[in-house]
Amino acid sequence: MPGNRSTLTRLRIALTAFFALDGFLFAGWVVRIPAIKEQTGASASALGLALLGVSAGAVLTMTLTGRLCRRYGTHQVTVVCAVLLSLSVALPPLTHSVLALGAVLLLFGAAYGSINVAFNSAAVDLVAALRRPVMPSFHAAFSLGGMVGAALGGLVAGGLSPTRHLLCLAGIGLLVTAVAGRTLLRHEPPRAADPVQTESGTPRRPDARTRGLVIVFGLIALCTAYGEGAMADWGALHLEQDLDASPGVAAAGYSCFALAMTVGRLSGTALLERLGHGRTVVAGGATAAAGMLLGSLAPSLWAALLGFAITGLGLANLFPVAVERAGALAGPSGVATASTLGYGGMLLGPPAIGFMADWFSLPVALTSVAVLAAIATLIGVATRRATPGRPAPPTGS
Repeated sequence: MPGNRSTLTRLRIALTAFFALDGFLFAGWVVRIPAIKEQTGASASALGLALLGVSAGAVLTMTLTGRLCRRYGTHQVTVVCAVLLSLSVALPPLTHSVLALGAVLLLFGAAYGSINVAFNSAAVDLVAALRRPVMPSFHAAFSLGGMVGAALGGLVAGGLSPTRHLLCLAGIGLLVTAVAGRTLLRHEPPRAADPVQTESGTPRRPDARTRGLVIVFGLIALCTAYGEGAMADWGALHLEQDLDASPGVAAAGYSCFALAMTVGRLSGTALLERLGHGRTVVAGGATAAAGMLLGSLAPSLWAALLGFAITGLGLANLFPVAVERAGALAGPSGVATASTLGYGGMLLGPPAIGFMADWFSLPVALTSVAVLAAIATLIGVATRRATPGRPAPPTGS
């Protein structure tokens, strides 16, 4: 079991590489969706159904991945899932029908969801060993990888076909996995006692309080992912339709949100060290609620853009904290439960806002993001003293 500082540092670098790779590959696929839509001849509604394959594959496999991590180890499962993710990202441009596209996206989503459970579980172990709240730095790497993947995809879209582009991404993914995976496979996760194992190492079922807390932290992840999905799918339309922004400025709205979220995650460790987990959730949720109220209801374009950025800062560390605390309570199973609820929020957000926009208006519908951020704040207040197995100290951390 690794315990020295240099080994922990190597493990942190390797895991950071996998988080960045995950964001890089996913963004690379996303920017080629229009070209693949044209290639398959899919209507907008048919493409929407095919794209559900990604989320469905992720949700269906997350709980299973938690069990595989407990049986075979988080490091081994991370490496295997990285190989599957790298290979599957090359499959969508090889399809020529909506049905085939949906099938390969189900596989891609399964690999994507599985690696998220595996490397988040490995990161929970490493955070405990380092005794520093560095979880947000891993999620910052995911965000940065996504930004690089999207930018690179935009640059090569005119010169490379989707097939060649995504095959190149698959090659990059396999190369990164070969290099970073060697570190993970050489070392066991630096865990202390597993929170859901007996002293003899046999699994035991978490008690009702632990299971309840894991679900509560999963609800924080759900509230956060709801906001992320809503901003990605509806933010630009709100700016263009309701505030008369040009398409370019409207697209910049999500960029403001994503960049602010990345900055928030890069500063997340310092924030957690200063405020503790509970207060960080409370502050982040309150900030996101205020930012989204401004972003959705402001009559001015620039005020809305500012609101989007404030929302990104507020939401930045809620998902990492929720996953870390669920994992500290119940190991990979806790990570799987929180992640599954989080993806449920990402699935729920865009269609829910679409229905509310039809019933009321899009600005009013977007205030639901603020409502869920406020709910995350209240959960943070209620659970700020809850830590694995014992009450937290009076500092609220």
